[in-house]
Amino acid sequence: MKYARLTKEQLEELHPEFINFLATQSITADEWATIKEKQPLVAEEEIDVFSDLVWEGVLTKAQYLEHISPNQMHLFFLRENNMALIAIKINKENIDITTPEGYGWLKENLGDDDVVFMSASKDYSEDRNADKFKLIREGAVITRGDLYKWFERFVDVK
Repeated sequence: MKYARLTKEQLEELHPEFINFLATQSITADEWATIKEKQPLVAEEEIDVFSDLVWEGVLTKAQYLEHISPNQMHLFFLRENNMALIAIKINKENIDITTPEGYGWLKENLGDDDVVFMSASKDYSEDRNADKFKLIREGAVITRGDLYKWFERFVDVK
């Protein structure tokens, strides 16, 4: 398995797509029930293959990732050949930008010496989707890029 198995909830939400996936392999509903009952390892392998296909599609389409912790914000723009990063670090104690109050403080104090902006870019490895997935495993989430687009006016993006 290249990525991660979809959760039970994700599989339930993608039930129609999973049925189509099984159909492309000429597996009927009755055959699937038998496989699950008598060959659970084969059933798990099928779920793993489906999970990887779903992840591959999602990662290929993803354009922005965000990873926000109490005193840092990492905003990624997933370009064709590399990813651009806008990083914001808060050096003031007791400011937690994951809270509405802390984020409000950040918006009001962008020019404060305790707010540090950085930017960088990094080329992908041979497997760009694996690079994206690694960031997701580390806590990043796929977004529409609203924060990246808003903050890019404050930094010279590499």
